[in-house]
Amino acid sequence: MLTRLSIRNVVLIEALDLDFAQGLAVLTGETGAGKSILLDALGLALGDRASAALVRHGAAEARVTASFDPPPAALALLLESEIVMEPGEPLLIRRVVKADGGSRALVNDQPVSAALLRELGGLLVEIHGQHDDRGLTSARGHRALLDQYSGADNGDVAKCWAVVQAAETALMAAREALDTAACDQDWLTHAVAELRTLAPIPGEEAALAERRAVMQRGAKITDDLTTILALVEDSDGGLNKLRMAARSLDRIQTAHPKLAEALQALDAAIISGAEAEDMLRAGQDALAYDPARLEEDEARLFDLRAVARKHRVQPDDLAALAEEFAARLAAIEMGSEGLAAREAEVAAAREAYVQAAQAFSAARTSAATRLDSAVNAELVPLKLDAAKFRTVLTPLPETQWGPHGTERVAFEIATNPGAPFAPLAKIASGGELSRFILALKVALAQAGGAATMVFDEIDRGVGGAVASAVGQRLARLAAGSQVLVVTHSPQVAARGSQHLLIAKASDGQITRTSVHALNAHERREEIARMLSGAHITDEARAQAERLIV
Repeated sequence: MLTRLSIRNVVLIEALDLDFAQGLAVLTGETGAGKSILLDALGLALGDRASAALVRHGAAEARVTASFDPPPAALALLLESEIVMEPGEPLLIRRVVKADGGSRALVNDQPVSAALLRELGGLLVEIHGQHDDRGLTSARGHRALLDQYSGADNGDVAKCWAVVQAAETALMAAREALDTAACDQDWLTHAVAELRTLAPIPGEEAALAERRAVMQRGAKITDDLTTILALVEDSDGGLNKLRMAARSLDRIQTAHPKLAEALQALDAAIISGAEAEDMLRAGQDALAYDPARLEEDEARLFDLRAVARKHRVQPDDLAALAEEFAARLAAIEMGSEGLAAREAEVAAAREAYVQAAQAFSAARTSAATRLDSAVNAELVPLKLDAAKFRTVLTPLPETQWGPHGTERVAFEIATNPGAPFAPLAKIASGGELSRFILALKVALAQAGGAATMVFDEIDRGVGGAVASAVGQRLARLAAGSQVLVVTHSPQVAARGSQHLLIAKASDGQITRTSVHALNAHERREEIARMLSGAHITDEARAQAERLIV
């Protein structure tokens, strides 16, 4: 619901702050006073196209701020758009238009795009008028209006359609995969045979490379190791000579304490030498060079790397690739069996969708009958008793089925007996269209909609009992929501719970538009003026008193 509208420097409005409440707010004033400016300012806040022409002459920028108690749908959109709102916080929309034509929009001081602002505005306010081409006259929204009116949930239809889409996607993928695989069957057969013969093992390439490197190093140092071992372990080697020296020293060690210490040192050297001898032999064994084994490992390593390059994978991925190729080959061999299963899934999914859509269509048909009766009942008091309204459900071709069902929904009217039915906007005159929209909106009121509705001179061209009927229906709409109506009809104005007078004044140099909230006495005077013209008579005041509800 719109709670406050602040306007700065918009055309003839210099500064204006208006508070609104639930119920019917009527806006009256002389022709040309600036009522359209007020609606243009509100439209700007709701995402209408910004124009430098809206900026008051001499001002650097125009600014409009609208405050709302946001409905759940608007809160959901803001949450989806990552706009943070505190619980209970009002929704504040600010639109600024500069004199050079630039504009910006903010929602709770957070910048938003014009597209998001228009989407948000559509959830907050509905604007209807003689030239309504966005709301109820647009066939694009008729299906949603009927579904909302019916109260039926299309969740099952949407879910079934999602299953159909998934099944058809899987079938298409299976067909493409089968077609592609079938073209490659000979190549796959050869590749699978080659990989199975090779029998690659993950990690094998690294192990072979390491063993090959070790043997290559061993081949280079074999002679060196043989020479070193000979120096250590041969009969003329150093270790044998240390042992001979120790035996000789053992016979004379008692001759002096230093000789005993020398013997101990020789024994330690012999022990270390023996350990070094063992380590040298172990190293020689580890680096043993076997030309046949080296050749075998190199051949295996080169085969692994060649096949990996051929398939553009790493050698460790060859085993997994072999399984993939085998699976693809098996799919070809299974062929039509797997495809038939996918086709059966699609058929079952479409059957479930058709059943859900038919049930939903039945609910739509029932709701359309009720809506037609409700709208036609509203036409008679609005002096459209010769006209007829109907809701047309047209089956769609299968290619146009979707999550919303299998038919197109359109509202049509016939303005005279025997005349053909046609879309609302094509055959209704301005005044008739306004009343048709009002009748339809009253009939749809139980289904809800935007919390705020604006009707721009929807009573133009009617008076007397018809104007009174228009006022009654606007008041009925306002009983459960907020309705703003720009009107020249005293019968409509008399129904308002809030009355705003729009006036234009000039000091000879500057012209300004102002808006004044009327008290009970001022309201009676304004309605009397609307009844009698510039000269207000006592009779007009009495008539105004009788009209005010």
